[in-house]
Amino acid sequence: MTDFSIANLRSDVEDSALKFGFSPALEARFGKKDLESERLSVSYQRVAPNETSPFAHRHKEQAEEIYVVVQGSGRVQLDGESRQLKEWDAVRVAGPVVRSFEAGDDGLTILAFGEINPANDAELIQPGGDA
Repeated sequence: MTDFSIANLRSDVEDSALKFGFSPALEARFGKKDLESERLSVSYQRVAPNETSPFAHRHKEQAEEIYVVVQGSGRVQLDGESRQLKEWDAVRVAGPVVRSFEAGDDGLTILAFGEINPANDAELIQPGGDA
């Protein structure tokens, strides 16, 4: 591994949403592997216009994540509480908080930043239910 790496999140990084059947409502590209990152990761996520992410998630051990809206608008659900989002809003979410996103008329594109947890402790939750 070198002391730096560069990857284009939209063209170099695989779309996991497509791979797992969540497309076209969701696009999700996780940069950890392509950036050879040891401690931090970034992801590019896009929810199609007027769509809701097909799942929510939380973390058991990861301390927190930060989401930045880079294009569009929508809402974030945080432990059942809905908050409006617009371009350049940043949201810090503690690990155990259940979070999901829904896009407005123009879609919702976010960058997510977080510390890499070797235990891969993300827990997917179906909309309107528990894990």
